Amino acid sequence: MSLKKASVIIILVLLIDQISKFYIKTTFALGEEIKVFDWFRILFVENEGMAWGAQIPGEYGKLILTSFRLVAIVGIGYWLWDSVRKNGSKILITAIALIFAGAFGNIIDSVFYGVIFEHSYSQVAEFMPAAGGYGTLMHGKVVDMLYFPLWSGYLPEWIPFWGGDYFTFFEPVFNIADSAITIGVFLLIIFNKRAFPSEESKKNEEQKDYATS
Repeated sequence: MSLKKASVIIILVLLIDQISKFYIKTTFALGEEIKVFDWFRILFVENEGMAWGAQIPGEYGKLILTSFRLVAIVGIGYWLWDSVRKNGSKILITAIALIFAGAFGNIIDSVFYGVIFEHSYSQVAEFMPAAGGYGTLMHGKVVDMLYFPLWSGYLPEWIPFWGGDYFTFFEPVFNIADSAITIGVFLLIIFNKRAFPSEESKKNEEQKDYATS
């Protein structure tokens, strides 16, 4: 796969991700919810830290996290470029492109959203408010909105540790960027042999391509 095709994947994911986030941020107040189905809802939340709600404590925790994301995206970008240069498999390049797009989409939130949006507490946020945003550069919050509570109820008492507790599956709220990262990682895991073929497999694939050309 060429770098041009990988770029198309990245641009499409970024467009869908950012358009959906702009829509939610400028239409919903924080915590507002629309029930699409019993098992799917649009729920506006903001993630101040890492995945699963974890955070780096301290005054500079958010800055450290955003800086780490910026360094990581450079590494993923190099991995993508190097894989294309070495004629990596389509599965590998597609997966890396999805992971890159997802990571970059969330970085945009973390770097810029604190500056370009006002807060969403009990109100719909304004884009580019005259009084300034809710934060500073590198201190934005990631916008999440996809919520799939597939099942909710009390767990059986016989389950260790959590027996009798109220439980919701699937609890996390996420966004398009998170989905792209997850799909990319699953592609690498499920199609591992195709993503990282052995030298013998590469030769066989090249012979097939030559025979059909």
